[in-house]
Amino acid sequence: MVAPRPLRDADLSRVEGVFTDVDGTLTTSHQLRSTTVRALERLVEAGLKLVLVTGRPAGWGEAWARTLPVDGVIVENGGLFFLRGAGGKLRKVYAESPRVREPNRRRLEAEVAAVLRQVPGARLSMDSAYTEVDLAVDYNEEARLGDEGAGRIEALLRARGVTAVRSSVHINCWLGRFDKRSAVRRFMKLAWGLRPEPGEPRFVYAGDSFNDAPMFGEFALSVGVANVRRVLDRIDTPPAFITRAEEGRGFEELARAIVAQRARRAPRRGVRA
Repeated sequence: MVAPRPLRDADLSRVEGVFTDVDGTLTTSHQLRSTTVRALERLVEAGLKLVLVTGRPAGWGEAWARTLPVDGVIVENGGLFFLRGAGGKLRKVYAESPRVREPNRRRLEAEVAAVLRQVPGARLSMDSAYTEVDLAVDYNEEARLGDEGAGRIEALLRARGVTAVRSSVHINCWLGRFDKRSAVRRFMKLAWGLRPEPGEPRFVYAGDSFNDAPMFGEFALSVGVANVRRVLDRIDTPPAFITRAEEGRGFEELARAIVAQRARRAPRRGVRA
């Protein structure tokens, strides 16, 4: 595995948009600090696009899309997303049709329930009630199952044909052919008419955990906040770069670097070439 390079080595001068995980990347000790919200605002004020990419439920995503300075929110690990349409109207887009996702949802509920019965203390996350496509098993938010318990749940789910990936707080599980990576590609096409190229210098992805691995592999400018070090020896694809600070402070560090590098690259007004 190639170790992530320090963030200072990243060329962020041409960045036009930021995709970011939420839990453990924007949040600090499970809370969204005012300084991190201000970092989001500074990115938008500098003219950047901003999209949240999370395993959290659709209910959370709609609230964030309406209240935070973002262009969109991808939720439930790519199961659906919200984007700003014409006139600022919020548009909701699913990864799969009702004909596919409705029977998948019924089967998912049955498979997850069967696994929960096999692991003492295992339970759905409190916010699973607000999901539409996936479900989440709590191992590190209200519950404390540790790595061993989380690993057992993941293995049991996968043995039953369920996709299971771990975030910093939950094990997200679903049936369907989607993930964060496929959702980001579709979002970019629908929202902006863009198809990212290999080595794309215009977009950054920030994350911290196992379920960010597909995104770390997708983005040449992938950045892990420093707490990603806890899982680097077990993650499929590491980020290309890493911040000095952890969690929300690490994202703030990234935001400062992007704004500063873009400002240095911008032509100075009133100066002849």
